[in-house]
This record gives sequence, structure tokens and C-alpha cells, in this order.
Amino acid sequence: QHSDLNATHNCWAWKLGSQYRSNDDGEPGGTAGRPILAAIEAQEFDQVVVLVIRWYGGIQLGTGGLARAYGGGANKCLQQAERLPLIQRASFHLECSFSELALVKLRLAELNGLVENEEFTANGVQMAIAIGPEHVDTLRRQLADLSRGRILLHKAATE
Repeated sequence: QHSDLNATHNCWAWKLGSQYRSNDDGEPGGTAGRPILAAIEAQEFDQVVVLVIRWYGGIQLGTGGLARAYGGGANKCLQQAERLPLIQRASFHLECSFSELALVKLRLAELNGLVENEEFTANGVQMAIAIGPEHVDTLRRQLADLSRGRILLHKAATE
């Protein structure tokens, strides 16, 4: 959780698909979280969290002023925010020898996969990886070819 404990208000909103939440953090109801959420929706963002921090400066903004300040601040930030594509990946585990590690990582990188975790053991490396579902069969073939069939992909258990 992010907030500034010295701030008067830490107001936020998030949107993940069809789910959304917002919080006014002590501001009058509907004057902070909802305008932030409206900015998210106006900019057509998804998979996003926006936190607007306000320090009271002695000027009473009124409910309309608060809504414009929170919504406007969120809107300006979102206009400048970089939009990154959401890439679906499936999680797998594999084991390889130390001598195969560099090639495994190269093949994974060529397919835009990620190494989520690696653990070095006495016999080699155990890896947790994530890769686009469309690349799984290609990676399976490449790993089998480079290891003479020793490296196998195992689907990670979902929680």
C-alpha cells in the first residue's frame, strides 16, 4: 500500500476488468474516489490504480472544487501515462543443467517469455517461467532439441 502519512488525504481508485473500487479517505462522499475513477474510465484505462495525495493548504475548495481537483489531477496523470499491452502468459516449471541454462534463457527470451524464479541446486537449475500460450509448443520442441529430451515443461499449479 502506498500513501503519505503526512498528507491530509490519500484518495484512490482502481479498475481491473469489470471490477472497480474507489475511496475518498475522509473527503466528503463522492468528491475524490469517484472523480478519480471517472478519469480512469474517460481515458479508457484498465488494469490500473491511481492514488491522488492531497495536503490541506488552508483553502476550502467545496465539493465541486474537490471533485475537479481530484478528477483533474488523475486525468492529467493518465494522459501522460505510458500504456503497456497486457500480455497473457502461462506458468511452467522446468529443470536444466548449468551448461544448458544460457540456451534455455535465450530460447525463452526469443519467445518473449519471463524467468519468474530460478533456484540453483547441486544438479542444475530449477526455473519457474511464464510464456505466451501460443509459444508453449515451440518452446517444448526447442528445449527437447537442445537437451536431447531431458528438459520437460511442467504446467505450474494454479492457485
